[in-house]
This record gives sequence, C-alpha cells and structure tokens, in this order.
Amino acid sequence: MVHREELLLSTMPPTRRQLQVTAMVAVALFTAFIATLPFGSLQITPVPSFIPIVDTTLLLSDLITATLLFAQVSVVRSPALLALASGYLFTGLIIVPHALTFPGAFAETGLLGAGVNTTIWLYYFWHTGLPLAVIAYAALKARGKLAIGHSNVQNSIIVCIAATLIAVVALTFLATAGHSLLPSMMYDAVNWSWTRLYYVAAFLLILLVLAIGLVWRGRRSVLDLWLMVALWAWLIELLLVMGTDSRYSLLWYAGRTYGLLSGVFVLLMLLSETTRIYARLALSVISSRREKEGRLMTMDAVAASIAHEVKQPLAAMVTNASVGLRWLDQTPPGIDQARNTLNLIAKDGHRAADVLGSIRAVLGQQKTSRVPTDLNRLVREAAALMSAEFASQSVSADMLLQSGLPPVIADHLQMQQVFLNLFTNATEAMRDVYARDRILVVRSERVGAHDVMLTVEDTGSGIGPESTDRIFDAFYTTKPGGTGMGLPLCRSIIESHGGDLSIAPREPFGTKVLIRLPLNGVTYD
Repeated sequence: MVHREELLLSTMPPTRRQLQVTAMVAVALFTAFIATLPFGSLQITPVPSFIPIVDTTLLLSDLITATLLFAQVSVVRSPALLALASGYLFTGLIIVPHALTFPGAFAETGLLGAGVNTTIWLYYFWHTGLPLAVIAYAALKARGKLAIGHSNVQNSIIVCIAATLIAVVALTFLATAGHSLLPSMMYDAVNWSWTRLYYVAAFLLILLVLAIGLVWRGRRSVLDLWLMVALWAWLIELLLVMGTDSRYSLLWYAGRTYGLLSGVFVLLMLLSETTRIYARLALSVISSRREKEGRLMTMDAVAASIAHEVKQPLAAMVTNASVGLRWLDQTPPGIDQARNTLNLIAKDGHRAADVLGSIRAVLGQQKTSRVPTDLNRLVREAAALMSAEFASQSVSADMLLQSGLPPVIADHLQMQQVFLNLFTNATEAMRDVYARDRILVVRSERVGAHDVMLTVEDTGSGIGPESTDRIFDAFYTTKPGGTGMGLPLCRSIIESHGGDLSIAPREPFGTKVLIRLPLNGVTYD
C-alpha cells in the first residue's frame, strides 16, 4: 500500500535519479551562462513578439503551478504550501501588466498609461514576489507540522487569492499611474542606467541567495529540489541582466529565456510527479480491489464447499429423523428401531463435523493426518453410504476392484469425500436416463510400479464439449441448484495427495472420471 508521505510532493523524498537530474540541469544552466558572458555587448535585432510569447507562456505555467499547489493545500492544509502557491499566483498575475506595458509589445510606449520606467519596475516587483514566497515557505516548513483547520482551508485559500490580486493591482497602479514616484532607472525604452539599477538588483540578488539557502537547509522533498533549480535559473537570469545595460542584447534575451525555464521547471515537475503518484495510487487501489475480490472469492468458495459437502450428511440426518419419528408413532413404538435410527443420526452428525474439518484443511493447506489406506475399502464404504440413494434412483453399482492393491498414503475422510462426490455426481447424471440401464462402474488397478488408478464411470448423458474446459472451474456447474465446488474440491484433494484427477467422455455414452494416486506417499503439504 502506498504511504501517505509518498503521495505528497511536499514531503516525498527525492530519489537518487531525481537528484542526478536536477544536478545535471543546474550544471547545464551554469555552463550556458558562462558560455554567454563573452557576448554580453552583442546587440540583436528587436523581436516585438518575443515578450508576449515569453510572458504568455510564463502566465500559463505559473497559474497552472499555483492551481496545483492550491490543490495540494486543500488536501494537506499546509500553510507553507499556501505561501508558495500565493507566490506563484502573484508571479503569474503580475506578468499580465508587465506584458501590456512593455514598449513595442502591444503599443509603442506600452498600454495602461505606462511610463518609461513602468515595465522595469513591474519586472522587479515580479521577481521579488516569488523569492519572498519561497522564504515564507521555508520558514513555515521549518516550524514543524503546522496545519490549517479543516473548516478554514477554503477560506484561507480565498483570502490569499484575494490578497494576491489586491497586491498585483496596487503594484500595477503604482508602476503606471504613480511611476513618477518611483526612482528612474531607464534612459529610454531600450537603455537603462546601471548605477541606478544597482541597488534594486542587489536587493533582489540577496533575496534569491537567501531563498536558495533556506530551501537548501531544509530540503526534504522533491518540491524543494525543483524550487532550488527554479531559483537558480532566476539567479542566473538576474546576473545576465546585470551584465548588460540595454534590452535586446544577447544577455537580455538569454536572461529572459532563463526566466522562462525557471517557470517551466516547477510546472513540469509538478505535472510529472503528480501523474506518477496518481499512477501509483491507481495501481494501489486496483491491487486493493483485487485483494478484496480475492478474499470474497475465497469466502464464497468456503461457503459453497461447506454447503456442498455438508448437504449429504444433513439430508441423511433429516431422513433418519423422519424414519425415527415414524417408528415412535407406531403402536407399540419401535423402540429398538428408533434407537438404531438415532445412532445413524449421531453418526451422520459426526461425519458432518469431520467434513467441516476436512474442508478447512483443504482450503487452508493445513497438514492433515495421512496414513497407509486401502483404497478398495474406502470405495466400498462410500458405496455403502450411497446405497439408499442408489436404490432410490435405480442405479446398479458394479465394483470392479483389483485385489491385492498396495495401500496409499492418504487422509481417510478426504478420500471418502472425493468418492461420495463422484458417486453423487454420477447418480445425478443418470437421473433423467430411461432408455438404458443406470450403471455406476468403479474400477481400481495398479498402473506401473508407482501408481494406482481409480476410474468412476456412469451411463448418464455425459458432459457437453462446451463444459469440458470449465468443469473444474470454481462455481461452474451444469446442474440446477449446483454449487460448482464439488469437482474443484475433489481435484484439490487429489492434487494435495500428489495425484491428478481428470474427466473424459465414456463410449458410447456417459462420463469417466480418472484418479491417479502415487503409491510412494508423496504429498505437497
């Protein structure tokens, strides 16, 4: 069964493979950063559609990431995850005014009444929100197993979403209508003043380093691992921006690409790990259902086996009780005959109890008492128990038993159950036969040096070809009111004794059951 901790990205420990993958990604990002630095002054032709494409992709990825994290919050009620989800929601929403106000993206000077410094300030607001959220996430996580109350989870999520929306609107208003209140960092729509930008960039750099350090210190989960990769990409993006003094340079394009990768990393991780966890959970549920169905099947098999095997001694007890009552109702009462009938009832009661114990041994694969046994004697005992049934159905029982058969190592009661089952089946198969004699033939013979063969034949209607392959399936029966457990139970008993049981058609009509048992006493207990 899948443990609860293994179903939560915030607590699931990373595997060795995941550690290797994230390390390779971090090294690849740093290598690309080093390779880009020599071309810092290279200017590239402005592509007006670049910012709308990148920002739209980031908007979608951050909003999906926030949605997945809020869904985790609703389950685990973690305030740390709530802070992180709010951070991703903030980064996703503030991208919208950033794209709308970017010079040349939708208008020459940007929309929303943007000034020359609007977009760069929105960029830094945007890149400040997630590090602050990650710092809050790490701090809340370090405080231990805090949890939001069940009744407060939904309200807490709504409050955080509303607060995030208000923050985005307020910062957008400040950067547009109040842009004159903010320090100026841009000379024009392309070039900026590095000396004016320095303090803001340094503050953001400190936030990123602090966020990475806190997550590294408390890293315990797959989510922590990929958060560090995302922040690492943002750190490289900031360093690339700090390495140039204008938009549309190679470093600027590279930096925005790193920003895009940082947003996509966590989303891809959440989607892939959520899918993997869902698959594991689905497999766990399927396995649990199969286990439950297996237990129900076993219970059905036990119940059907008990009903099948106990039916005969119970029926005999009812019949003998009726006979005993008739002896007592006579005048004078047949006391001796009634006493004999009561002895038969007691004998059948003990036999029913023994049958229950035998069924438990067969189904539970428990070791039973097996001793050298004369099979011919067992066959005659079973036939004697069935004599009344044979007489009522006009069945002639021919015992063609080879004398001098060596004994086999067997459980007396279980073997008797097998013969009673087979004799009962043969009798019922001949119940509707009127055009020929109803004959039950039982043969025993030695086969080779190590086996003995018992054959039970009847002159009934036989088994149709559609039933041949299923006749030993549990609960499959060709008789009205049958349980479908007699033959499967017989085969289980014979196989537990090291033998085999099979059925074949008898010529010109009827059915033949073949039982082969070893003489060397090999069993599979």
